[in-house]
Amino acid sequence: MIRCREIAPKDLEAIADLLTHGFVGRSRDYWMTGLRRQAIRDVPNGYPRFGYMLDHDGAPVGVLLLIYTDRGNDSSSEIRCNLSSWYVEPAFRNYAPMLTKIAQRLREVTYVNISAARWTWPLIEAQGFRAYCDGLFFSLPLLSRAGGGARVEIIPADATTIDGLPDAEANLLLRHARTGCLSAMVHTAQAAMPFVLQPIRIRHGIIAPPAMQLIYCRNVADYVACAGAIGRMLLARGKISVILDANGPVPGLAGIYTERRGRKYFKGPITPRLGDLADTELAIYGP
Repeated sequence: MIRCREIAPKDLEAIADLLTHGFVGRSRDYWMTGLRRQAIRDVPNGYPRFGYMLDHDGAPVGVLLLIYTDRGNDSSSEIRCNLSSWYVEPAFRNYAPMLTKIAQRLREVTYVNISAARWTWPLIEAQGFRAYCDGLFFSLPLLSRAGGGARVEIIPADATTIDGLPDAEANLLLRHARTGCLSAMVHTAQAAMPFVLQPIRIRHGIIAPPAMQLIYCRNVADYVACAGAIGRMLLARGKISVILDANGPVPGLAGIYTERRGRKYFKGPITPRLGDLADTELAIYGP
């Protein structure tokens, strides 16, 4: 008997085994670390904590991880759901639509898919998703003159408060610092601007690439305005490039734009903005 149900805490070990089998190159520790982070993070009331699984006589044979976040404010909610890792054992692929149907049924939710493989694009679009990001821009911030008089403050992972930011934004920087991201504030004469960046994944034991990915900023224009200061800060850490979501070359930045990678999709009431990958699989599970 096959049924689709929510993933419960007691399922996590078996879910990690299934995902390790389904995703070559991802270790079991990788999945368990992310699942443990999902187990303790804040989730909007009434929404699944982990996602859904296909249950075959008590054992998972399919999984779709969901990461729910309320990105609204005190007066209104803005529920976002990152459709994360999906895998179904080959013998049960006929039941895969059960997962996607139940996971995308809520009209008030904005669903995002930020890691769609190229071969899945037609399938995703057939489900009603639209692309909001076409590619990636590989910037070289050190070549920018912007942000010459700015000061960069790194937020340590053990920090408990941040002065000068709204509570919601301060909490965003704090929780991302605790997952291994680089959270920072750039102080200029006019304002303090928050940023979250993440090291690019090391593959197959090669030397760490000298690049970071932009996970969060208020607006891409903020990154352009602070690029020089961010570039100098990153150079001291052995990084020379920042990769950001884009729909073309970014005015004011030196770098290269490509559409070979980086397409991202959404379905729902609110179009996600570029420069905001906070509280997604990239931060919770890692690159």
